[in-house]
Amino acid sequence: MYDILNEQLKAITNDVDDNISNLANAAALIYNSLENINWAGFYILKGDTLYVGPFMGKPACVKIALGRGVCGTAAVSGETQLVPDVHEFPGHIACDPNSRSEIVIPLFAGGSLYGVLDIDSPVTCRFSAEDKAGLEAFAHILEGVLRP
Repeated sequence: MYDILNEQLKAITNDVDDNISNLANAAALIYNSLENINWAGFYILKGDTLYVGPFMGKPACVKIALGRGVCGTAAVSGETQLVPDVHEFPGHIACDPNSRSEIVIPLFAGGSLYGVLDIDSPVTCRFSAEDKAGLEAFAHILEGVLRP
């Protein structure tokens, strides 16, 4: 499934030189392709704060400090955070009380942190090692088109 999803991402970002357009289409692609997802989108780094960017789902937290919650942790560590149960993650920020599991992947542009890809699910243990690998590949494709 991720092979097809990633090929679709390549097709819709090909020759598009606009970060917001690419992120908006990427969020819509994930939200409409993956099962048991209730939020998919991006937080973009500005200074020492992540600000909500293009997304699909319910209204979201607007600002997240670096190091706070799953998104802030992924941003600071530079590593994917796969959280089977958000209620067991210290400092989890509950933007949507229906979310039960989450995966957050840091995004880099020009060698620096650009932001994070955040995906939530209302199902505990929704994300697997296969999801992690597929979504990291998805993020890598985005990194190839993002401009710092």
